[in-house]
Amino acid sequence: MSFTFTHPYDIDPAFSKPVAYFSMEYAIHQPLKIYAGGLGFLSGSHLRSAYILKQNLVGVGILWKYGYYDQVRRSDQTMDVLFQEKTYHFLQDTGIQFTIQIHGQPVWVKAYYLPPEIFHTAPLFLLTTDIPENDYLARTTCYKLYDTELAARLAADIVLGFGGARLFEHLNWKPAVYHLNESHALPLAFYLYQQYRNTREVKKRLVFTNHTPEAAGNPETDMGLLHEMSFFGELSIDEVRQITHIDGPRLNHTLAAMRLAGITNGVSQLHTQTLRQMWGRETQLSPIIAITNAQDAQYWANHAMYEALHAGDLTKLRELKLAAKRKLFEVVADQCGKLFDEQILTIVVARRFAGYKRMNLLLHDWQKFQEIIHHTTYPVQIIWAGKPYPTDGAAIGLFNHLVQISKSYPNCAVLTGYELSLSKLLKGGADVWLNVPRLTREASGTSGMSAAMNGAVNVSIPDGWIAEFLKDGVNGFVIPAADPQLPEEEIDRQDAQAMYTTLQQRVLPLYYENHTQWLSLMSRSMQDVRPQFDSQRMAKAYYEQMYLQIG
Repeated sequence: MSFTFTHPYDIDPAFSKPVAYFSMEYAIHQPLKIYAGGLGFLSGSHLRSAYILKQNLVGVGILWKYGYYDQVRRSDQTMDVLFQEKTYHFLQDTGIQFTIQIHGQPVWVKAYYLPPEIFHTAPLFLLTTDIPENDYLARTTCYKLYDTELAARLAADIVLGFGGARLFEHLNWKPAVYHLNESHALPLAFYLYQQYRNTREVKKRLVFTNHTPEAAGNPETDMGLLHEMSFFGELSIDEVRQITHIDGPRLNHTLAAMRLAGITNGVSQLHTQTLRQMWGRETQLSPIIAITNAQDAQYWANHAMYEALHAGDLTKLRELKLAAKRKLFEVVADQCGKLFDEQILTIVVARRFAGYKRMNLLLHDWQKFQEIIHHTTYPVQIIWAGKPYPTDGAAIGLFNHLVQISKSYPNCAVLTGYELSLSKLLKGGADVWLNVPRLTREASGTSGMSAAMNGAVNVSIPDGWIAEFLKDGVNGFVIPAADPQLPEEEIDRQDAQAMYTTLQQRVLPLYYENHTQWLSLMSRSMQDVRPQFDSQRMAKAYYEQMYLQIG
C-alpha cells in the first residue's frame, strides 16, 4: 500500500515550524477510546486548536486495542472493569511498517492515520504492535493504556518514543521540534542523541511538558532494567548517565526529560512554582516556564447559551441551562432509576478517582452531609462520576462506597462511563462544579474550564488553573484552603468545614434567594473562561514561548 503524507491544510505562516507532538493518550471524540482522563482531554483539545489555527503540527500516539477500560456495573450496581476490543474503520492503514528494538528483540510497528477532516484535528498517527508479524508478547504492548505490568508500560514508552521518531523516517514531513507531552515518550530523547551525539543539538529540537507533581507521574526506574528493555536504544548506561547527569541506580524520567529538553513547562502558574521547588536543587535543568492548560471551546462550549449571553437574554440563558440539565437527568434516570428535578441546584463531582482529589469530601462530616442532603428550603441533587485506575482497589472501593450510599437517597446518583460524551452532559447539567483537591496537588485541572463553558459555576479549592481564574463571589466561589504543611487528616477536616460553610452560607442561598444574581455570576463565569482558557490561547503560547524559542 502506498501512503504519501503532506500536511493536509494550508499552514498559517505564524505557525509554520513543523512540530511533532507525542502523547500517550488523546481524547479526540467519544468513538475513539484511546484516553484515560485529563492528559488525554488536554491532548485532544490541543490537536483540535492546532487544526483551527492551521498550525504545522502532527500528533503521534498509540492505538490501544482495549483502550483504557470500559467502566460498567456489576449486578449490585457497583463498578466493574471491562476490557473490550475496539475497532475503528475511520482510521487509515498507512501501510507503513518498521522494526524497533524492545528487550533486545526486533518488534514490528505499524502506523495508522486519523485525517484532520474526520474530527477536525491536526493530523494524528497512531502506532500499534498488534499485527501478525509479532509474537503474542510483543502484540500485547499496545493492548491496554497504562498496563499494570511495568515491563509492558516501558515497552509502550519505547513504541511511542522510538517508534514515533522512526515514523518520520518514512514520511516526507520532518519535524523541527519534538514535544514530549509528559515523559512517557522519553526514549525519543535518546533517539535524538543517537542521531546527533550532542546534547546541545537535542535541546534545539526537544521541549517537555510536565503535568503533575504526583509520584505516579514522575516515575523512577532501575537503570539496568531500562537498558535491558532497550529503553535507551543503542546507548550504554554510562552514556545515559553522562547526558542526563543522573548517577544513581534509578532514572527519574521527569528529571531526564528536563535535562535533555530545551525548555520545560508547567501547566499552571502554581504548578510551575511547585516544579521549581521540587527540582530547584538540581543542576543542568532547562528553563521552566508556565503555559496554563486549556480546553477547546469549539468542542466543549454550549454555543446556544453563549448566543443568549451575548444577546443579554438571561431568560433564554436559563431555559437553555434547564434543558441541558434535563438531558443529563435522562442518564441519571436510565442508570439509577431516579428522577431529578431541573429546578433544584445540582452539584457534580466528576473527575479521575485519585486520592488527592478527595471525591468523598462531601461525606467527611456525616452530620453536615445529612443537613445538606435533607434541606427542604435549599434542596440539592448530587452526582458523582469518574473512572478509577482499573486495579486501584482503594479508589474502586471509594467509588463503590458512594454507589452504596447513594442507593438510600433519591437525590444522590453515581454514574458510570465517565468519558467524553458523559463529561459533556455532566458539565451541561451541573449548576455547581465542585473541585476539592488537596492544595498544591492539582497541577492544573481542566474539567472546570469546560464546565464553565456550559454555565456550571466553579466552587473550588484555589489550586491549579482555578487560582488564575476564580474571582470569589464574582464568577464562582473559592473554598478557603488549609495550610498544605498541616497533616493530611487536619487538612481534610479544615477543607471539609470550609466547603460546607461555602455551600450552606453562600452558594445555596444565592441560587434560591437571588436567582437573577446567580445568572449574573454564571454569565460572568462563561465570559471570563473563554479568552484565557480556550485552548487556542494555549496552542499559540506553545509556538510563541517554546517551539520558536529553540533551534
